[in-house]
Amino acid sequence: MNKPLQESLTRFDLPEFRSEWGQVLRGIEKESLRVADDGHLAQTPHPDKLGSALTHPHITTDYSEALLELITPVNDSIEGTLDFLTELHTYTYSVLPDNERLWVSSMPCLVENDDEIPLAQYGESNIGKLKTLYREGLGHRYGRAMQTISGIHYNFSMPESFWPEYKKIRQSTLDLQSFQTQQYLNLIRNFHRFSWLLPYLFGASPAVSKCFTQGRAHELDEFDERTLYKPYATALRMGNLGYKSEAQKSLFVCYNELENYLDSLQDALSKPYAPYQDIGMQKDGHYLQINTNLLQLENEFYGTIRPKRVGQSGERPLQLLRDSGIQYIEVRILDLNPFLPMGLDAEQVRFLDAFLIFCLLSDSPKCTQASNQEIDSNLAAIVNEGRAPGLMLARNGEPVAFQQWANEIFADVAHAATLLDDVNDTDAYSQACATQHAKIADPELTPSARLLREMREAGRPFCGFTMQQAKDTESYFRAKKLAPERLKELQEASRLSVLKQAEIEKADTLSFDQFLAQFNATVE
Repeated sequence: MNKPLQESLTRFDLPEFRSEWGQVLRGIEKESLRVADDGHLAQTPHPDKLGSALTHPHITTDYSEALLELITPVNDSIEGTLDFLTELHTYTYSVLPDNERLWVSSMPCLVENDDEIPLAQYGESNIGKLKTLYREGLGHRYGRAMQTISGIHYNFSMPESFWPEYKKIRQSTLDLQSFQTQQYLNLIRNFHRFSWLLPYLFGASPAVSKCFTQGRAHELDEFDERTLYKPYATALRMGNLGYKSEAQKSLFVCYNELENYLDSLQDALSKPYAPYQDIGMQKDGHYLQINTNLLQLENEFYGTIRPKRVGQSGERPLQLLRDSGIQYIEVRILDLNPFLPMGLDAEQVRFLDAFLIFCLLSDSPKCTQASNQEIDSNLAAIVNEGRAPGLMLARNGEPVAFQQWANEIFADVAHAATLLDDVNDTDAYSQACATQHAKIADPELTPSARLLREMREAGRPFCGFTMQQAKDTESYFRAKKLAPERLKELQEASRLSVLKQAEIEKADTLSFDQFLAQFNATVE
């Protein structure tokens, strides 16, 4: 055994790291707005040839009819995952009209007012209407503009073969399901503690069109007559302009035990909230939101990482976790990189895998309200001022230099990369780690710095520059051709999804009023 490998095993108190443990399971969910030639949000419906947004396994919509979401299946190969995502982009572009393209930034295109943001539609079934109503409720609660922000969600889990052996190594007396859940909670707590590093490395939203801030308080500077920014910002998407909720600040969601997490969200799902009661449930016979509670649904809680378990349509996520424990985690902190065709690449995925394994294998102190406040403060500092010289963060109540702490984290992530390199017979993980590490000493290497630099050099506002990047990306995918059998498979998936939606609509036996009442009763 070579010395670096032995040092890495020692760092995580492991006797070995078996080859099959390196077969990390991953999936990617990538959101992108459809935009018209004039830079405004597309007003056209979700393309018919992309199938049913309700039932298609890989192509759906998020908040808006114009907010496309592409979903890869679970895969233990990075190349396989990214190849599938490439095919989904290629297929999408094969059916998009010539005057539409996918926006390549997390911060939205030109949106003058909420009326320009059509809610996603999912058909006439009760579950389809519920999905649209949930989005209508989000609009009333937070405004529709916030919901047009796009991101990449990275789903991660260790292979099943890892857990029995790891349980033996840690000499746990828990049953396997409880042990796995406990370890994923450990990962989540460490992720929260160190997650500020990711928007620094990968954040690509330091600027936004002025129209996005209309009617909203902000502390941004003027970049040009059409653009606002913060000089040292990394990811405004994760700041006060992004997925933030004043109402949710009252929530202390704790990840020390699964029951803590579930009970916190269960309380928010069943707790009436006065400002949402003021909105009301209906107006002129039209529903405005699912309910008037602090959260309409579990997914309304804006977390940077979520514990997850796969379930059937209609099953409540919290009940799934309560019954069967955590199956995987979903990282929700990643911006789209406008300089990469798919918004991320294999190098970033390798770093994410090493970072998450470091979070999993390291000691994970319990969270407290004080530690949560410190985590929020550190993330805000990186989001708004991440590239500022001499930036200080807080660690266990004490100030610490950003660069010092980042270098310490990288030393540990490098150990996880060494383990992955060894079992995959490569040095690609260590190389990915080294490439990212260079950004700590030189902030100009970050995507956020590059975006501002190239906007200045081109003399273009945010939306104009991003539109050119979107056109370049469009040309990249429109030039690609799917293999005939792959094209046929995706066309068939679209066709079957439409049939499945029709079956769901036909099977409904309740009125929507009855369905909604039953749905809300499940959290009481």
